[in-house]
Amino acid sequence: MADNLAHTDLVMRTDVTAGPSGGAAGANKLWLPLWSGEVIHAYDQYNIFENIVTNKNLTGGFSWEFPVTGTVNLNAAWDAGEELMGGDASSTTFKVNLDKRPMAAHFETDNVDALISQWDYRSELARQAGQTLANTRDKQLAVSILAACALPVLASDPRGYSTASLPAPVVVSTAAASAVDEAAALKILKAIEDYFVHMQENDFPTNNVICVVTPKVFQTIRGLGITRATDISLTTAGGNFTKYPMFGGGVESGGLGGPLNVGYNSLGDSLEYMGCRIIKSNHLPLSDYSATANSAIGGTKYNLDAGSIKLHGMIFQPEAVAGLSLMGMKVDTVQDVRRNTQFTVASMMKGTGILRPELCQALVGATTAADLDERADLFTALDATTTGANNLTNGFAAEYAVTA
Repeated sequence: MADNLAHTDLVMRTDVTAGPSGGAAGANKLWLPLWSGEVIHAYDQYNIFENIVTNKNLTGGFSWEFPVTGTVNLNAAWDAGEELMGGDASSTTFKVNLDKRPMAAHFETDNVDALISQWDYRSELARQAGQTLANTRDKQLAVSILAACALPVLASDPRGYSTASLPAPVVVSTAAASAVDEAAALKILKAIEDYFVHMQENDFPTNNVICVVTPKVFQTIRGLGITRATDISLTTAGGNFTKYPMFGGGVESGGLGGPLNVGYNSLGDSLEYMGCRIIKSNHLPLSDYSATANSAIGGTKYNLDAGSIKLHGMIFQPEAVAGLSLMGMKVDTVQDVRRNTQFTVASMMKGTGILRPELCQALVGATTAADLDERADLFTALDATTTGANNLTNGFAAEYAVTA
């Protein structure tokens, strides 16, 4: 049988003019498709929060309306001849908008031929561009979840929630998350248990509960039960060496976690506790995003002051926060022949909105347990004002509104 390819040249190897249309002529036609794929891969690799919230991809427009239904009326004793009315079982929507401007990772490079032909240069630039966008998006979504932990009940909410329906923040320590101890870690586990109870008592879902904490808090939870210096001094006979690591995978603790030779040191690692997935992130809001030096994560609605609440973590479910994307990522490369450089921009349009704050609970630190034990206290603490406007009210709370 004859080889059909024996006398046929492969087009992409010998004829660079037959490459994808658009862009600069010549070998540079290979730059755009390869570069775009590498940045997108890096973005997906480093992003954490976008996979654990409700995501919608828009092919056009600037907003998405999420349906919200009210309660159904009950007539406990339906008398003969009594006419049933429609009641207040209404259906409305929560409208979430894209941010006003896109975010972009950009740089300018020299000697583009080396970047195309040498993978070492290409992969590092792609990794940095994708990671920059992923880190920024993670911070935006983390701020959104924290804002949801503080929002009060809507006066016009058709579901008829009361203040008691929304879980209040839990004060787990008097110290910052960077100084977390075993006592605070145990309080976080207790908060997870209480969260499930609260969800059940209010007929809220419990099928995908997530607790995101700082890496230090995660490591402290992972090491619960390991013998420490304080345990050595418990007795004069040499201390307490009979403890079982809680997340050491032993049968004594229900097989939680894994053996201590397993590090759980990747940002993608997680623990399971009573049906809750505990993950870690180094992008939780721990500072004042309203300050000029820290406000480079998007519009003013992200500029909350989280510097005083000593955030340890947040418990939430994906239905609580919505993330919008407009047609994925766009990568543009322009050659400047006068400067012998290549300018590359990777940009994306994103949006964030709060749908169900009743599914969000903050784990904070305070001097006394009464300092931040109410959502109103947390709302006040996060309420940063830098441009004469109340960012929390005019940002998230303005979008978190019922429309007819």
